[in-house]
Amino acid sequence: MLIAVVPGESGGWRLRVLDEEGRPAGPVESVPELSAAVADRERAQASRWLWSSTAEIYPPLLRAGVRVARCHDAELTEALLLGCAGRWGEPRSVAAAWARARGLPVPEDPAPRPAAPPGDRQGALFDATPPPPAPAGFDPLAGLIEVYRLQRAAVAGAPAGRFRLLVAAESAGALVAAEMGHTGLPWRADIHHALLLDLLGEPSVLGGPPKRLAELSARIAEAFGVKGLHPERPAEVVRAFARAGVQVPNSRSWVLRRVDHPAVPLLLEFKELYRIWTAHGWAWCDAWVRDGRFRPEYVPAGVVSGRWATRGGGALQIPKVVRRAVVADRGWRFVVADAGQLEPRVLAAVSGDARFAAAGAAGDLYAALAADAFNGDRARAKLALLGAMYGQTGGAAVPALAALRGSYPTAFEYVESAARAGEGGGLVSSWLGRTCPPTSASWHDPVTLEGPPPEESAGGRSAAARARGRFTRNFVIQATAAEWALTLLAALRRELAPTPAELVFFQHDEVIVHCPAELAGAVSEAVRAAGEEARRLLFGATPVRFPLGVSSVECYADAVH
Repeated sequence: MLIAVVPGESGGWRLRVLDEEGRPAGPVESVPELSAAVADRERAQASRWLWSSTAEIYPPLLRAGVRVARCHDAELTEALLLGCAGRWGEPRSVAAAWARARGLPVPEDPAPRPAAPPGDRQGALFDATPPPPAPAGFDPLAGLIEVYRLQRAAVAGAPAGRFRLLVAAESAGALVAAEMGHTGLPWRADIHHALLLDLLGEPSVLGGPPKRLAELSARIAEAFGVKGLHPERPAEVVRAFARAGVQVPNSRSWVLRRVDHPAVPLLLEFKELYRIWTAHGWAWCDAWVRDGRFRPEYVPAGVVSGRWATRGGGALQIPKVVRRAVVADRGWRFVVADAGQLEPRVLAAVSGDARFAAAGAAGDLYAALAADAFNGDRARAKLALLGAMYGQTGGAAVPALAALRGSYPTAFEYVESAARAGEGGGLVSSWLGRTCPPTSASWHDPVTLEGPPPEESAGGRSAAARARGRFTRNFVIQATAAEWALTLLAALRRELAPTPAELVFFQHDEVIVHCPAELAGAVSEAVRAAGEEARRLLFGATPVRFPLGVSSVECYADAVH
């Protein structure tokens, strides 16, 4: 049963039961409280909820103790369809979609909300976020239903036959994101504070850097023979090196590691500790950890490749040392699972290269490639594969790439053709059909390699074209990897629903479930089964495996990665 829901004009909510094609199957209903209405429907019959935005409507339901099994998020779906049509970035609200279909002026989406810890944003239980401007004649409920029917038709006609799975996974991911933000990641503030004292020393009573950072600043200045140096300011560090007769382009860690100077180890230590202090220090803990839980606000598809982002809190970048504060409740454990070599395996599955896919059946893909085509040299095989996916086309990668191209020409051409499309201003899509933004749109290169940027030869191409080629080269792989992970999440959420186990964390290729200790074994199997289901749904009968490393631990820092 499909049920459309919108806020009422003068309070309360309006509902209408539909068939799966979006045709009315009942009258319009008005209910004063959405939570009671949703709870009654969920108990009576499995329902799928049609609403404008999961991020707006679902968190209040969760605070009222109500969860839903399925939904269709109209705004997330509209964003996918706009991208598929080459109209990435246009307003995606229901009112905008309705106006677009009628050739009317399209209202702009409202400005993004400021970052705030979940639960702090709404004063009353169902205070509504101000809606975007609506065109004349727009009825929210009728408009939502009409937009759903238009989206359903567009999904059926999308170029990629797998697009329907992407839409379903995107909406399921929105439910997971809201539930994880509501549940929170168990966090011991006392352990966190003790870690900070051990790493950083006593905090400054004046609000400045803590003791350890202040001491390092003084030692760095002494190593340069200057006074008053601020190591957190890159321009000052570059000038200090210049005065010492050392020319560096910037103060990034990978640059500093190439420099022989007594200040370098001090600067590297300062950078690491400064990042912890500013991103996960005492102020962070006070702002984001409440009642023993860290509750970030996840943003599904917050990155153009489909990866998630967060609004504040830095949930997707928790330093390893800080993970010691992530401790399961008494009698509970964490089941931590991460997918090894995910993006290379995605390339093996989507490229159609039979020889490469056969190597992807192994537990260690790099070792299999090394044995097959690189005379057993695993490091060289890894260099070649990462170079092909991320655009590392110069230096030591050149001979390795030549070997990769000779042995796996179809896989090599898959990413090369995506790069050529990007350099020529074209668009590329993921396996399920998520389309990259055009060159005219604002975008960020999703490549997150550690170390220096890829080496390049000019070859007559502009720097902008080369950067765009790197972006599209990796987009087709990274976006597909995000789809595999999202499908795993949706399958795992379904399997865990009848149990007390909680999905509490997700980032890129890693998921954490918090569960009673006696269920850890069953949850581990459920995670592996969800990974296998995601492989089958996306790639069918491919021989490529997507092995998951699974750990059952009491502390997140003890998980094996």
